Amino acid sequence: MNMNGMRAIHPGEILKDELDELKLSANAFAKALDVPANRVTAILKEQRGITADTALRFARFFGTTPDFWMSLQSSYDVKKAREAVGQEIEKNVKPRELLAA
Repeated sequence: MNMNGMRAIHPGEILKDELDELKLSANAFAKALDVPANRVTAILKEQRGITADTALRFARFFGTTPDFWMSLQSSYDVKKAREAVGQEIEKNVKPRELLAA
């Protein structure tokens, strides 16, 4: 869980919902995107993130923007980092206002 109570949602979870709604397999989707099927499968299994290249392809297919997909990935990455090292950073990194004091 994140500090704001929201769990980190991987873009693969959103993608799975979209593909389920379209009744589209990972292989068929990968073929439509002109990418290897293992790329899509790894994203769906939350083992791989969204790259700029992938975001461009998803945006073209779904009629969204690449920024939408990159934002999902960025939000996920920040939430996971906050879970992993957020408290340590809060403890060890001083805000610049405290440097002047």
